[in-house]
Amino acid sequence: MKLINELLEVSSENDSDVKDVRVGVSWTGVHGKYGGVSKTYGIPVVHGNYTQNMGELNNTTTMKLAEYVKSWNLVEASIGVAALNSMMKPRGKKDFNAQDWIIEDSHGKKVVMVGKFPKIDEIRAVAKEFWVLESDPNLTNPKEGIVTDAAAEYVFPGSDIIIITGSTLINKGLERYLRLAKQENAYTIIMGPSTTMCDVFFDYGADMLAGVEILDSEALLQKISQSGGMINARVCKEEIRYRVLES
Repeated sequence: MKLINELLEVSSENDSDVKDVRVGVSWTGVHGKYGGVSKTYGIPVVHGNYTQNMGELNNTTTMKLAEYVKSWNLVEASIGVAALNSMMKPRGKKDFNAQDWIIEDSHGKKVVMVGKFPKIDEIRAVAKEFWVLESDPNLTNPKEGIVTDAAAEYVFPGSDIIIITGSTLINKGLERYLRLAKQENAYTIIMGPSTTMCDVFFDYGADMLAGVEILDSEALLQKISQSGGMINARVCKEEIRYRVLES
C-alpha cells in the first residue's frame, strides 16, 4: 500500500480531534480540521462485519481514523478516506466543473472512465471511442460500453483521456489504474467528491485532481445522514464547492 502510506504521511501534519463522523447509505463524512467526504462502499454489510470502535469514532483523531483506509472492511475504508480528506487544506481553482471541461476536450478522442459519472451521454456523443468501467455489475451495459472494471488492461490501451473516480482508493484499485494509465501516456484525471486533493498523485501519473472543498461540514454531514444520492453543487450548493488541482 505504497500510495496509501504516502498519503497518510503527507496528511499527518493536519491531524486534529474528530468533531463528527457520519456514515450514510451513499456517502461518508468526517469533520476534523477541515471537512472530508467519501463514497460509502461495502453496503449492505455482511452480518458480523461491524465497524471497529463504532459509537466511539468522535473520541479519536482524524489520523487514527485515516488508518482505516487500509481496511478490507469497505465501510471502514470509506471512513478512512473521508478522514484523510478532512486533513487536506483546500487548494486549487475554485468552482471549476471538470465534467464540462472533459466534454469539451473529448472531441475525436478515446476516453475511458473508471466509475460511472453523470453526463456520460454527452461524452459518448463527441468522443471517438468511449468506455466506462464499473465495479457494480448492476450498472454494466456492454451495448453502451459500460463493462466490468476487470477490463482495464483491455480498454486502457490507446486512450487519450482517462478519468478515475477517487473512490477507487477505498477498494484499493486506484494505484493499479494509475499505473495502467501512465503506461498509455493518457491525460489522467482523478475526479469526484472522494478525491484526495494531494500532490502525491502527480508522482503516480495523475494530471488533474477534481474534488470538492467542504464549506459547511456540519450542514453537509447532516445531509449525508438524512439522504442517499449524489453529492454535488446543485443539492449541496451552500456546503461544497468544486476545486481542481493540476500538475
